Amino acid sequence: MAAKTMQDLLIEDLRDIYHAEKQIAKALPKLAKAAHSEQLRQAFELHLEQTRGQIDRLEQVFDELDTRTRGKHCDAMEGLISEAREILEMGLLPEVQDAALIAAAQKVEHYEIASYGTLHAYATACGLTKVAQLLEETLNEEKDTDQKLNKLAIGDLNKKAIAAGSRKAA
Repeated sequence: MAAKTMQDLLIEDLRDIYHAEKQIAKALPKLAKAAHSEQLRQAFELHLEQTRGQIDRLEQVFDELDTRTRGKHCDAMEGLISEAREILEMGLLPEVQDAALIAAAQKVEHYEIASYGTLHAYATACGLTKVAQLLEETLNEEKDTDQKLNKLAIGDLNKKAIAAGSRKAA
């Protein structure tokens, strides 16, 4: 469908992020399993639950718009998840792998923050108050997840990755 109006553009972008969320829901269990840090594993598991809720919320948005729920292949998310998979094949020290997984997860979060911010702006411009509220709820969750990942990285995991590399070099 060619985007003709702002609402058409909103629906196209909703289909993109819907597919992206489905890809994330499939990838998160693998990332959780690959995490060596218990805190990181728990963060991935929590975000999986949030992602499932976000998918449900997107389905509510499609209902609000009285349009068919379906995804449109999201090449950007496919690439970000592919990069995360590559990390698992690099043979990194466990602590370094955790640091790299946080970076990969934050790239995903930043894509989602940009997408939901745009969708929220479109819905607001179209006067779709309920849709805008639903999208803002997800946007806030994505920002919160990014902050939690950042705290994990800065607070502990990056330091452990540096220390592990120093031990290996010695």
